[in-house]
Amino acid sequence: MPGISIHVVDVSRGQPAAGMFVEVRALDGDVTRPVGEGVIGGNGTFEHPMNTGTGVAQGAHEAVLYAGAYFRASGQVTDKPAFQEVVVVRFTVLDATQHYHLPIKITPWGLSVWRGA
Repeated sequence: MPGISIHVVDVSRGQPAAGMFVEVRALDGDVTRPVGEGVIGGNGTFEHPMNTGTGVAQGAHEAVLYAGAYFRASGQVTDKPAFQEVVVVRFTVLDATQHYHLPIKITPWGLSVWRGA
């Protein structure tokens, strides 16, 4: 099934990063096109029609995580800007008929992301 899905876990608290605001954009040179935006749900996933391919095309994309606001709201940081205020993960959809899953593990001071299954 085609699409882009995102799963974010706050490993510093050992739970999904529920409430973190996320945007996904397609990039074409200097032009960006919104693909999806919303918040991470209680199960750690970002539910959006792009999960099943809506709006997803071959080419460069970025997932933008508004981590600073999330970590301030959870009481983990008070700094503004936070060390990781906005995290941008750039990736390429090589084949729009495939699914691109981005599991993200994050703390206020670091993150890990990869292409999952």
